[in-house]
Amino acid sequence: MSEERRDNRLHLPDLSITGFRGIASLTIKRLGRVTLIAGKNSVGKTTVLDAVRVYAARGRPSVLSDVLKNHEEVAAATYRGDKEGIDPHLEALFHGRDASEEAFFSIGPDYDRDQLRVEAIPPDKATRPSHGHPPDFFVAPTRLLKIVSQDTEQIIPWYFSPYALSTKLAKSRRVYQYLLNTSADYDLPSAIDCRSMGPALLSKDEVVASWDDIALTDDEEWVVSSLQPVLGDQVQRIGTIGDNSNGRRVIARVRGQAFPVPLESFGDGALRLFGTALMLVNSRDGFLLIDEAENGIHHTVQRDFWRMVLRTANENNVQVFATTHSYDCVRGFAQAAAETEGVDGALVRIERQDGETWAVEYSEKDLRIAAEQRIEVR
Repeated sequence: MSEERRDNRLHLPDLSITGFRGIASLTIKRLGRVTLIAGKNSVGKTTVLDAVRVYAARGRPSVLSDVLKNHEEVAAATYRGDKEGIDPHLEALFHGRDASEEAFFSIGPDYDRDQLRVEAIPPDKATRPSHGHPPDFFVAPTRLLKIVSQDTEQIIPWYFSPYALSTKLAKSRRVYQYLLNTSADYDLPSAIDCRSMGPALLSKDEVVASWDDIALTDDEEWVVSSLQPVLGDQVQRIGTIGDNSNGRRVIARVRGQAFPVPLESFGDGALRLFGTALMLVNSRDGFLLIDEAENGIHHTVQRDFWRMVLRTANENNVQVFATTHSYDCVRGFAQAAAETEGVDGALVRIERQDGETWAVEYSEKDLRIAAEQRIEVR
């Protein structure tokens, strides 16, 4: 495990979201090292995770595109009649799908300089293109985004698919080739590392890649120990077998067994614990987003699971955002947060009614009472 860092401040001590996707306005006044977001389905829990991801990326177009694709906010665009590409719907980034020239969304702490602001503007409103676009670029019918992050401001074209570009933007071969070769990151501030997992288990490829990042380090032994809440001390070592062409898989050396066994043979609970531990140690100094954190974790293990998450996040300077709609998950989190000294766990319930979204925040005292008396806090 890494040594305690001198600068262990949270990237987001609080959070304000305005005009982003399904959230018109939401303020969470206090976030923790680990923040669990509870609430019913369709109240905006996953949208909060998306907002944190976009903030961490400083509004980079590639991440905006990924968010839309993950929610299937896309349309097919034809290229030369026989190929299709993906054209993300710009409008779906903005609340009410309003991408008019006055539309914007903002994400970040509740003070101006560190907030990310993204505006939709038509080409004729751009006084000067950023990143050195060619003069005839603005002849093409397209939309522009103005991205303001910290002390930088960038005006960028909304494009991601070369197939869509060929039919919608490129008035000449030169402009088309220029757009394809232009970096999607632009001159924005450095991104904060942000990793995501859930609702499903990590794929085999994701697990193997994450394991490769810590193999033969001090973190390897600790990640193996993370399986103890489910498997006790059965697992002694972890490794991988196979090659890249046929696929690699994770195997475990088990006490009393002559040959290693596949880790997946222990079930979803072990895979979820293992995957979460891997993501935590690979997210140092950044964010980890866990959607539907209860998936795969038996109710009897929730307390140990959250104790592991709280301690590891603190030791590795990771800020964790997780969502749930499970009472067992909330109660396990409340118990672990009340018991883990020196680590700030925050519980937030998201509510929505008549198009308005708000946060109900629980203090450390509330968490202790909830843990002791089984009070419903979902």
